[in-house]
Amino acid sequence: MEENKSFFSLQKVLIMLLVLSASAMILIKSRSSEAESTENRNVNNLPIKVGIQQQLEELKSTMLKSWQQQAQIKGLSYAVPPRFQGAIVDAAKLTPEQKVIALTFDDGPWPESTAQVLDILKQNQIKGTFFVIGQNVRNYPTLLKREIAEGHVIGNHTWHHWYQFLNPQAAAYEIDHTADLIYQVTGIKTNLFRPPGGIMHNGVADYARNSKYAIILWSSDSVDYSRPAVPKLIHNVFKEAKPGGIVLMHDGGGNRSKTVQALPEIIANFRKQGYTFVTIPELLEMQDKDQNLIVKKK
Repeated sequence: MEENKSFFSLQKVLIMLLVLSASAMILIKSRSSEAESTENRNVNNLPIKVGIQQQLEELKSTMLKSWQQQAQIKGLSYAVPPRFQGAIVDAAKLTPEQKVIALTFDDGPWPESTAQVLDILKQNQIKGTFFVIGQNVRNYPTLLKREIAEGHVIGNHTWHHWYQFLNPQAAAYEIDHTADLIYQVTGIKTNLFRPPGGIMHNGVADYARNSKYAIILWSSDSVDYSRPAVPKLIHNVFKEAKPGGIVLMHDGGGNRSKTVQALPEIIANFRKQGYTFVTIPELLEMQDKDQNLIVKKK
């Protein structure tokens, strides 16, 4: 537990450094017009500005390397209670008073839309869960690193996102090859899995269950893959929403502009209804604690 706290402390420091870097750049830009009228002062100050920026970049790089190295040494994975390892979960069994909801995003990382989703989540101080496709991680590793750096959770969504039946060897490749690449890029070992299309009988889900992954489905489907109008997409999310629910959306796999447009309103509407947002591991931990309490009371 202490090692995990140490790791996430480093993560917070890294995020703070990213913020400081952005602040420094804004400060430099805000003074550029003033520098135009005082050319000599600009020339004198230029080495200082460049030096500050360079130091911040070096600090960010050092912290990122340290963070990844520690994760690799520890073999860090998300804390999923044992009762959910190999289990199928479409929502957490919570009391109605526990108004929490988990936003999940499939098929990324993806150019433009993943970054846009991350921007919205950051603005709203929300952590989501991203089920990533291996070949997209290979093509866009920087986006996956950003997801981790900003505190989001990563799940395995196979390498190719195939629907057809796969023999045990092919199923193992789809999951293990993706898991290996996630670890290489981020130092994270994930034990969360979502089968493409939610299909449970084509080989991959069986392999994931036998490998002690928590199989994460959903209770509320935005159907955003069909690109409905934004009001319809939002309606799809809320018609089955409930405390402990898991919302399915997509940040990759195609044009996700409708999802990006709908996401701020989805967040705002959940908050109006009194919901707070959690990641999948947090959701499972809440149910685990509730069940433990029930057992103790008996």
